[in-house]
Amino acid sequence: MLNKAREETILLCGRDFTPEELDDVIDTVRMFPKLSLHELAQTICENLGWLAPNGKYKTESCVQFLKKLQSQSRIQLPELRKKASTTKEQVVITPKTAPQPKLDTSLGNVEPIELKPLLASQEMRLFNEYIERYHSLGYKRPFGAHQRYFILSKDKRPLGCLLFAASALILTDRDRWIGWTKPDRNRRLHLIVNNTRFLIFPWVQIKNLASKSLSLAAKRIRLDWQSRYNYQPVLLETFVDAEKYRGTCYQAANWLLLGQTRGIGRMNPSRKKELSIKLMDSTSLTTSLCLPFS
Repeated sequence: MLNKAREETILLCGRDFTPEELDDVIDTVRMFPKLSLHELAQTICENLGWLAPNGKYKTESCVQFLKKLQSQSRIQLPELRKKASTTKEQVVITPKTAPQPKLDTSLGNVEPIELKPLLASQEMRLFNEYIERYHSLGYKRPFGAHQRYFILSKDKRPLGCLLFAASALILTDRDRWIGWTKPDRNRRLHLIVNNTRFLIFPWVQIKNLASKSLSLAAKRIRLDWQSRYNYQPVLLETFVDAEKYRGTCYQAANWLLLGQTRGIGRMNPSRKKELSIKLMDSTSLTTSLCLPFS
């Protein structure tokens, strides 16, 4: 019966929809033409009980779902409303992140190393400022679920930053390594978390600090994600610009090299190469990948 029920559903944007649910969505869009796209998504999420594990409506996924239905000529969405302000979020550089005296020592002299998860607005703004000032890619608002960490020495001195966020959408080598199909990926992509920013401050010269920090992150991130988003990821991944770095700290932390990207990027409709090729590394957060992904 379960297999028959699944055959009667349609997988869109990570959710299985019955024909009746799709009809309800189409009727909702037709009956409320004056609602904005966001308001429509909120209404549909409420009607369907479409919730993230943390209990919040999956509004962004619903927006993509509605756009997909429109691309199939099944609905006509309202015209986008002009935003009241188009001011881009800016990070202000202050003396708080000014360069510090060089710290050249051994790992043993600063242990135990601690990863501090950041939730307070003031700490997150400071984190963003460090990334904008010292990371080669600068600061960019994280996509979807995310968690920031400060890397602290035993005397609580900041040594660097780690940022984990939602996974990239399509990675052929990763999906082949896991052994899942496109429907598998659509249903379980949230279980993979990407290390999007990693910064050891330029004045910190401590051998093995980077790999130590990555190992600590792998040990604690499942519980931090559970606390914040009410589910536990099972895989970490990252991308290393092969033209600039070798990624040895990831290898030292027992991450596996799975392949390389094609240089296309997440939001590139032309599908033409516009970015540098990046090496793809991953590490499992569980003893077995079979159960979480099956």
